[in-house]
Amino acid sequence: MGFLVETIIGGLMSGMLYALVALGFVLIFKASGVFNFAQGAMVLVAALAMARLSEWIPGWLGIESKFLGNLLAFIVAALFMWLIAVVIERYVLRFLVNQEGTTLLMATIGISYFLDGIGQTLFGSSVYSIDVGMPKDPVFLFESVFEGGVLVSLEDLTAAVVAAILVAALAFFFQYTSVGRALRAVADDHQAAQSIGIPLNRIWVVVWTVAGLVALVAGIVWGSKYGVQFTLSTAALRALPVVILGGLTSVPGAIIGGLIIGVGEKLSEVYLGPFVGGGIEIWFAYVLALVFLLFRPQGLFGEKIIDRV
Repeated sequence: MGFLVETIIGGLMSGMLYALVALGFVLIFKASGVFNFAQGAMVLVAALAMARLSEWIPGWLGIESKFLGNLLAFIVAALFMWLIAVVIERYVLRFLVNQEGTTLLMATIGISYFLDGIGQTLFGSSVYSIDVGMPKDPVFLFESVFEGGVLVSLEDLTAAVVAAILVAALAFFFQYTSVGRALRAVADDHQAAQSIGIPLNRIWVVVWTVAGLVALVAGIVWGSKYGVQFTLSTAALRALPVVILGGLTSVPGAIIGGLIIGVGEKLSEVYLGPFVGGGIEIWFAYVLALVFLLFRPQGLFGEKIIDRV
């Protein structure tokens, strides 16, 4: 029983990280109605910025405090993601207002390659580490309940708590703020939103900035665990099944979908893996996403779109 609880807890913590990356996809889709293929590249370039700036800034400013150095690096990296959002809006999205979804989709693919290139040009292409002081040692919990206790990684637990706080803040932002309501209006109809005075250009800068901050947090967490390298952009593809499962338009769906897939991966690998030769954790999420695409393509919490002719 203790091992089962340990597996479920590990899955929940992995699921929160998946949900954190999936949020970037949901944010852009809610604001523009297009799937953002650049989200993986945003995670990569944000992680690269944090890794390199945390090395450079203490040397430039003569700072000995590691915490202060990391804090300044985070602020500068966040400003860098805001600058990227401004550039994307001004030189790409501004010219694609009211265009077909396919056009916007291709634009995000181009943005992805641009971010990959600018990340390598500015910050290098080696493997870098991020050390923000996250605890690495595991601990045993619930020793009085289960024999031997439950082994929990403090690093995963810290990352899950950070992800949960950010997810809750974003859910509040979308549901209870005027900017969040404006974002939903823009996603429904660009022309209608403009007709009632919603500044489309400003809204797009806001949503790409928020998506960049989400990518920065996700990049810090993933970079702290696995190092920052260019395969990090493809790691974001692990969040695609989460988006399909939860729904492209639902922030709560990204959370629930991430938790379901995180727990499902761990349980399937532990209890089904021995019967199929292992490796089930790699493809479990994609098979589950395929099932949903066949029987409920809008996901658990997505909006069902009905076209009347």
